[in-house]
Amino acid sequence: MSLLSRLFGPRTDPRDAMRPLWYKVVELGRLREYYAQCRVADTLEGRFDMVTVILAVVLLRMEKSMLLGRKSAYLAELFVEDMDGQLRESGVGDLAVGKHMGKLMGVLGGRLGALRDAFKDGGTEALAAALSRNVTFADDGDPAGLAQRIAALRDQLSRVSDADLLAGRFLQ
Repeated sequence: MSLLSRLFGPRTDPRDAMRPLWYKVVELGRLREYYAQCRVADTLEGRFDMVTVILAVVLLRMEKSMLLGRKSAYLAELFVEDMDGQLRESGVGDLAVGKHMGKLMGVLGGRLGALRDAFKDGGTEALAAALSRNVTFADDGDPAGLAQRIAALRDQLSRVSDADLLAGRFLQ
């Protein structure tokens, strides 16, 4: 292989291996049951909340893996890429995108911390309290019902192999 082909040849994006998992996170964040049964607000904010909650659960699972722990940054980068595109599509100008992205990353970091703390407790009461603070619900929202579903997802992900997790091969 020549020097020029090594320098300018095609390179693979390390995030590509994370794309099936990112698509699964978005798919789960859009599950109708969260909005119909748990009464998460079916709004832009509510949908963003669910995607970030699901993403946080997945990232916490990845933290427990020697193989995936370091790769979790690539999944977070896909989140950033997607949110950047969403902001631009909704009309946010170039100068304001960075400020909005900082806020969105802060939200994700807050969700990670809240869920990490709630999962340490082990029960769904602490999780329901964390979700009630971090998710936009309709007036008759059901944080306890959502907590049961999120705890079930966490438990399911703990039993999924790293390869199946990366491929988005798990059900919810």
